[in-house]
Amino acid sequence: QVQLVESGGGLVQAGGSLRLSCAASGRTFSTYAMGWFRQAPGKEREFVAVIRWRGGITYYAESVKGRFTISRDYAENTVYLQMNSLKPEDTAVYYCAADSKSSWSLTSWPDRRNDLDYWGQGTQVTVSS
Repeated sequence: QVQLVESGGGLVQAGGSLRLSCAASGRTFSTYAMGWFRQAPGKEREFVAVIRWRGGITYYAESVKGRFTISRDYAENTVYLQMNSLKPEDTAVYYCAADSKSSWSLTSWPDRRNDLDYWGQGTQVTVSS
């Protein structure tokens, strides 16, 4: 089992920045990739970004490319999501996810949200206009 705990959410004005953290514990050696999804009220959970744990290869949703950066810290078993130039439409609960299946390409993550191994509890991000 892997436990994921997100932090760093909050209220920010449009154009501002936030950094989310996702701390992993437990059987973290089995993790192949970790990523972020978000869910706004009344909408489906959507993919944001993913990073391969070893090698650091990343993949982003078009809506956040150039504004968000995903990174990881081996020593801390933590994944970060740096969010810049935030927009009101970025308002959502942000969830961290982890998966152990090395056969999946990172580009498949947007379609595999129902099949990922582990999820965090979510952290609220609110961007005011």
